[in-house]
Amino acid sequence: MLAEYLPTLLFLMVSTGIGVALFAVGKVLGPKRPSLEKLSPYECGFEAFDDARMQFDIRYYLIAIQFIIFDLEIIFIVPWATVFRELGVLGLVEMAIFAGMLLIGFVYVWKKGALEWE
Repeated sequence: MLAEYLPTLLFLMVSTGIGVALFAVGKVLGPKRPSLEKLSPYECGFEAFDDARMQFDIRYYLIAIQFIIFDLEIIFIVPWATVFRELGVLGLVEMAIFAGMLLIGFVYVWKKGALEWE
């Protein structure tokens, strides 16, 4: 029975070896030119200049909500579309309810002005 796991074990060993080898080659052959700018902390597109608990503009959160809405929509609608014929009318109704809930979220973000870029 253990012989059935041999290809999986071999695959894991080879893939781990390739990953370690690529990391080591990059470490050895890669350029090493550290500078103050490269070593400085970089986060969120700007340098840290204030307390970590500072308030963000509401548009930041609205864009995050918008991303989640579209991401969830694609994640669930694409597999649903591949088996649409097997699901029948019940599947269509369930997806309509799901899309309606996403539409409510989209309208909320739209009304709050997240689609207007300044």
